[in-house]
Amino acid sequence: MKTKLLMLLLIGIMLLSGCVNQQPMTTTTSSTSTSTSMGTTTSTRKTTTTTISNETAKGEYNPIINPANFVAKIDNQYYSLVPGTTFIYQGEADGETEKNEVYVTHQTKNVLGVITTVIRDRVFDADNELTEETFDWYAQDRNGDVWYFGEDSKEYEGGVVVSTEGSWEASVDGAKPGIIMKANPKVGDSWKQEYYKDVAEDQAEVLGLNESISVPYGSFKDCIKTRDWTPLQPDIEENKYYCPNTGVVLTVMVKGGSEQMELIDITTE
Repeated sequence: MKTKLLMLLLIGIMLLSGCVNQQPMTTTTSSTSTSTSMGTTTSTRKTTTTTISNETAKGEYNPIINPANFVAKIDNQYYSLVPGTTFIYQGEADGETEKNEVYVTHQTKNVLGVITTVIRDRVFDADNELTEETFDWYAQDRNGDVWYFGEDSKEYEGGVVVSTEGSWEASVDGAKPGIIMKANPKVGDSWKQEYYKDVAEDQAEVLGLNESISVPYGSFKDCIKTRDWTPLQPDIEENKYYCPNTGVVLTVMVKGGSEQMELIDITTE
């Protein structure tokens, strides 16, 4: 009897031990979501990001940049930037004559892994004294959209830098790139041109696609008209005119002041 009881006790201990030591196998699957112009897709494996510009479910501006989705040339028909080209504008700002020279340099800058083209933008007063110099960074994606990745801006008085206000670089201190011109804009389209909270928040909206414009450099048709503004200065608005195979030919302040800049010449090296 003792032998049977001992054997039953041993068997009970073994069964109990097996129940305690056996652990269920748990598999945890994580998923990542990637927003695209076609919607949001979810994958549990490797996610391939594309270049997009949209907002998260919370309304936060969150462009996703994939360097592999960018090309070397900027040849958007409304915003072509060929190295060695200089666009010369002239006009008035609040009654004062100004000249603006926009030079497409041969230099590049790596921002967020994207090789951008460096543009030197200089403003001169009536005495031909430099008042502002900005180096802008642009790149075009495979869709043909031209992106703006930041700027290094300096204001001058008497040849001395007095301000760097407005400078920003995508990925630095929360700054994010924006779009300067889409490949195929439509009336009603709007987008952020830049985003650095409380510093640079310019936006644009397409008002027309078939505008005819005459400036000292020439006459143009089928031009795009945009409304440009920023929530940082809600009382100021501009209209810009982008013409095929040329770019910006006219900028007119329509709210908050008096300013107009016209394209007077284009030179190439």
